[in-house]
Amino acid sequence: MEIIWQGIKQAIILIFTGNREVYEILFLTLRVSGSAVFFSMLLGIPVGVLVGLNKFPLKKFIIAVINTGMGLPPVAAGLIVILFIWRSGMLGFLKLMYTPTAMVIAQVLIASPIIAGITLAAVQQIDPKLKQQVLSLGANRFQVYWILIREARLPALAAVMAGFGGIISEVGAVIMVGGNIKGETRVLTTAIVQMVRMGNFDMAIALVVILLAITFGVNFLLTLIQQKEGIGWIRRF
Repeated sequence: MEIIWQGIKQAIILIFTGNREVYEILFLTLRVSGSAVFFSMLLGIPVGVLVGLNKFPLKKFIIAVINTGMGLPPVAAGLIVILFIWRSGMLGFLKLMYTPTAMVIAQVLIASPIIAGITLAAVQQIDPKLKQQVLSLGANRFQVYWILIREARLPALAAVMAGFGGIISEVGAVIMVGGNIKGETRVLTTAIVQMVRMGNFDMAIALVVILLAITFGVNFLLTLIQQKEGIGWIRRF
């Protein structure tokens, strides 16, 4: 237990003394995972809505692909990205290997199916009569989708939380495509791995505490919004 307390105290010291290296790792983690969640929302929510609300021949197959993607191992996502961005790959000319951009792409590949799958399940639970009622009032297709998305907004926020949780804590994909380069592509999870390899358990625990604090803070904010308890508080700021 002593080593855990030492790690917690070390985390407090690192945060409040402005340790430059830790802040660089922290801000890169937020930039990479925040960007990945944003792009995953732009991709996953529309896909979930379109697949969930429409009938087409390959619908069951597409749903099976999305559900499979929800359990995609991070190392598999990393390998897929590498095959495209490696020097001899289709996108090798972009020189994305071992860059934050490659890390974002890998995380989008992980989070998008999670967000799409949960959104899909949510919109399928909406009463089919609602769509007919909206159409009968003269709404166009875009307006129908927008109204149904609003109906499923709470599960959609849960989808975003699940997607964020799936990528902020993963290490396999980002270390494969990012390389864990100090000052360039080192994020909290890869820094933790590095500290453990070096036997610096105090620092590893401190970084874990910081990672958990960030994850809790983001999810708490989204939960407040989801449960409508924090709307007034947010508006005051």
